[in-house]
Amino acid sequence: MTKSDPAKQTANSPRRPKIGLALGAGVARGWAHIGVIRGLEAEGIKPDVIAGTSIGAVVGGAYASGNLDEIEEWARALSSTAFFRFLDLKLGSSGLFGSQKFNDLMKEKFGDRTFESLGTPFTAVACELKTGHEVWLKTGTMSDAIHASFALPGIFEPQEIDGQWLVDGALVNPVPVSVCRAAGCDLIIAVNLSEDIYGRARARREGALDTGEYGVFLETEAIQNTPKKSNRSILHRMFGHKKDAPSMFANLIASINIMQNRLARSRIAGDPADIMITPRCGNVGLMEFHRAEELIEEGRRSFEITLPQLRDVLTIVNHRMNC
Repeated sequence: MTKSDPAKQTANSPRRPKIGLALGAGVARGWAHIGVIRGLEAEGIKPDVIAGTSIGAVVGGAYASGNLDEIEEWARALSSTAFFRFLDLKLGSSGLFGSQKFNDLMKEKFGDRTFESLGTPFTAVACELKTGHEVWLKTGTMSDAIHASFALPGIFEPQEIDGQWLVDGALVNPVPVSVCRAAGCDLIIAVNLSEDIYGRARARREGALDTGEYGVFLETEAIQNTPKKSNRSILHRMFGHKKDAPSMFANLIASINIMQNRLARSRIAGDPADIMITPRCGNVGLMEFHRAEELIEEGRRSFEITLPQLRDVLTIVNHRMNC
C-alpha cells in the first residue's frame, strides 16, 4: 500500500475563500457593527481582511486587535452624556472639540498597538484635507490612525500623521468595500449604516433635525459651565436657534447625514459588496452613543436577515473556487 503524497493532498484540498469585512461610517450608529460581528462569530465566519471608516475603524480596529469585548462592555455602560466627558470644548480651534481627551481615550483602548502586530490585516480610511485624497492607514500606531478616521470635520480636530492633516474618511469612502477589493478578497461583506437615515424609522422620530441628548449636554455643560459671560453669549448664538428652525449643530448633523447617505449609495453602486448588511438605525441620532444595547441588537437582527443570502453566496463562491 503506497502512502499518499502530503504535498498532493494539500494541493487538492478545498480552497477557502478570502473574506473581507467593510465597516461603514455612522458615528454612534456604529455600535451596530458589534452585533453584526457577533453574528459572524456565531456562524463561524472569520474575515481575512477588515476595513473601517470612522466608527467602523473604531469597531474594526477593536475586532482586529482582540479588544472587541472591552469596547462592547464600555459602549454598553455609557450614559446619555458620558461620551461627551471625553470631549473638550475648544472655541477657536480647527474643530468644536479639542483632541487631547479623545487621543487619551484611543490610547487607553488600543495602547501602542501597531497595524503590523495584528493577526488579521486591518485598514482605517481617512481623508487628506489639503487634497481631498482618500488615505488608507495600515501601518504604524493604530490609535492615531483610528482617531484620524473618526475626526468628523467641524466637530473634532484633524489628526496629523506623517505631515498630512487627516479627517473623517466618510468624506470620501463611507463604506470601504474598495479596500477589501484591492486586498484580493473573494467575498466581501459590507455594513452600511446610512441606508436607513431617511427611511421609515427616521421618519417616525419626532423632529427630523433633532440632535437628541447632545442638545441637553451643550446647554448644561458647554454653555452654563463656560466661565466668561462673553463665551457663554457666543455659545448661545452658535447653538441657539429660532423657533421651528434648526440650530447650527442640527444643521451640521443633518448635512453629514445627507452626505454619507448620498456618497455611500454612489460608491456602492460603482463597487458593490457581495453581501450588504443594512441595520435600520435611522431613528438613532449620530451622537447618541448611550444607545449601544439597542444598536448591537439591531446589528444582530440585520445579520440574521441577511444570513440565508450569505450562506448561499458562500456555497457558490466555494464551488466556483474548487470545481
